[in-house]
Amino acid sequence: MIDAIKNGCPYLKKRAVRERKVPMKKRMLAAILSGIMVITGISACSGNAATSSENSSASTTTAATTTATTTTKAETTAATTTTKAETTTVTTTTTTTTTTKKPETVATTTTITKKPETTTAKPATTTTKKNEPAPAATKGDSVKFSQNLMPGWNLGNQLEANSGGTPSETAWGNPVITEKLIKQVKAQGFKSIRIPVSYLSKIGAGPNYTIDSKWLDRVQEVVDMCIDNGLYAIINVHGDGYYSIKGGWLLCAEPASEQKTIKAKYKKVWEQIAKRFKNYDEHLVFESMNEEFDGTYNTPNREYYDNINAYNRIFVDTVRKAGGKNNSRYLLVPGWNTDINYTAGDYGFKIPNDSTGRLMISVHYYDPWKFCGGEEAPGIFRWGDSIKGQAIRNSGEKHTDAKFDQLYDAFISKGYGVIIGEYGAIDKTYKDSRSTAYRAYFAEYVNYAAHKRNIVTVYWDNGYNGDNGFGIFDRKKCIVTQPEIIKGIINGAKATKAPKAVTE
Repeated sequence: MIDAIKNGCPYLKKRAVRERKVPMKKRMLAAILSGIMVITGISACSGNAATSSENSSASTTTAATTTATTTTKAETTAATTTTKAETTTVTTTTTTTTTTKKPETVATTTTITKKPETTTAKPATTTTKKNEPAPAATKGDSVKFSQNLMPGWNLGNQLEANSGGTPSETAWGNPVITEKLIKQVKAQGFKSIRIPVSYLSKIGAGPNYTIDSKWLDRVQEVVDMCIDNGLYAIINVHGDGYYSIKGGWLLCAEPASEQKTIKAKYKKVWEQIAKRFKNYDEHLVFESMNEEFDGTYNTPNREYYDNINAYNRIFVDTVRKAGGKNNSRYLLVPGWNTDINYTAGDYGFKIPNDSTGRLMISVHYYDPWKFCGGEEAPGIFRWGDSIKGQAIRNSGEKHTDAKFDQLYDAFISKGYGVIIGEYGAIDKTYKDSRSTAYRAYFAEYVNYAAHKRNIVTVYWDNGYNGDNGFGIFDRKKCIVTQPEIIKGIINGAKATKAPKAVTE
């Protein structure tokens, strides 16, 4: 594996820009789906909806192929829109769609009318006039704010999942998202949920590039589940920037003749998202995109990096002009493939200008990849500098400290909050009975090292429990499946001294 892979990429090395292959996280699904997807008809956790029983894959997916090797069909319905009145008293009606054995079969649950006092997390009123400049934040405010999100959890392989380029929350094997699941995540001590979202074919033709309103309704419903339960939420434009996904369009390596159209479309997309959520307060964070790069794992191409910088600038400017509370919203911007070295090092990343001072930096950490993923190669199953016989050296605690110091020096020390939006290690108990113990220790140390430097972590969970899975919750039953790992995350996120290493 080359360094770029080890420094946070969840995919296999591509041979050339035009040889686009499905990310490793989706290829991992190919081996899993054929066995897992026969497990249909398992009832979902009791909550707002029934579920479909399918497998998973995603931004750090366990597996997939370009053909997606999935038999699920795209969802044709979405939950109804929750109307937000601009008054201090709000009555919210939540209706959640559900799928049974066949994803296209949809049912609705009993409507629940919430009491006004339960809506404090998502105020319906706004005292901010449209386009009125927000008071500038002082240096370090974004660092202070980011601590509210620590630790976080990813609702992966759901709203970014797609079938043939059509987004569908059950396309990669996970059930319909329920509030019961969100409550379980909150109960374990997580403070925020990152909600990856793909739009792809849900975006109409230019020049307006109108997003399917039902899809935005569903995104809003899931955001509301999080905020109504006292959690912070992060939403992004996730799979639209992949060369390996059908319908991907936010492509930094496309020629200059196509970049004008790409940028116009990107602006329209974020304009619609920002206006939909303009009255939401700081509990909602926007992230511009996910793992944006040219699909190869070489040193960043400066021309392509300039396009990524331009996307981030369009994102910030568009959100700030969208009215409501967007002019003071905290925003996340990534560098090349969310790679720590290519973002914090001298490779071309430029932080967009923002007079509000409310920007944060997004990176991912799957290092070393042969431990965190690496099922496709002679992987390693234990982690730490003290482990003997490892295939990869200098990739344990000291390496983690060095990478996080790099983030601190480049951004935290300058007043920018840093969010490690994805990290984790897959289950390899089928090869090493102590895999879980080392996964838990890795998670604890990562959180300890991040907390020590005021960096925020968001664990990658793709919903898949089993061989090569990242899952720590069963989304069908809404129960914890990896208590050791969760304990490591929660303890590490508040620890003042390094955790005790696992001994061989």
